[in-house]
Amino acid sequence: MDNTPEPRIVLKRREDGCFILSGTLSIKTVPVIWRQGLDLFNQAPSLMLDLSDIKRSDSAGVALLVDWMRFARSHNKPISYINMPQQMLAIVRASGLDAILPLARG
Repeated sequence: MDNTPEPRIVLKRREDGCFILSGTLSIKTVPVIWRQGLDLFNQAPSLMLDLSDIKRSDSAGVALLVDWMRFARSHNKPISYINMPQQMLAIVRASGLDAILPLARG
């Protein structure tokens, strides 16, 4: 029996309007947080996502960021990702997405 805990991901909005993504982005967690993100983003005039609390991400997490970027652009909402962890940034760079994702320093 595997006692490894299931990966978790949480998306919260701070008082200043910035969204904080915390936990693990994986093929298991992305489908749940994708819908939650879209629901929250509909209410926001602009989107800033702080990724500093991401513990681990695979390519599904990077795909999520691309999809949220497309959503924001299709709804005329400015979007930026701040404080991307190095492990995630390596995936972004290896896939050539650093040229299109709105990355910023926090």
